[in-house]
Amino acid sequence: MLKVKVKVKNKRFSIPVPYGVLHLGSLIITSKRITRLINKAIEKDGSKFIFPEIERKDLKPLLQGLSKHSGVVLVETKLKDGTEVVVKL
Repeated sequence: MLKVKVKVKNKRFSIPVPYGVLHLGSLIITSKRITRLINKAIEKDGSKFIFPEIERKDLKPLLQGLSKHSGVVLVETKLKDGTEVVVKL
């Protein structure tokens, strides 16, 4: 399970993200229909950036590797205003 912890001023939030949600998100990101919709929206904005097509077979080993290395801190940031964000496996 991916754990996102956010601390803003005097409030703390902890958001657990199950691996099933990550797999569902990877299905959505790798969809060709979604990729076309994203690129059309970017085109309307006038940007020259193109969202790349990602293959499901390329993301599968990444998601499997995440579940094997629980406890690893992926992101830990602290801003000057006291905001903290920690993403941990």
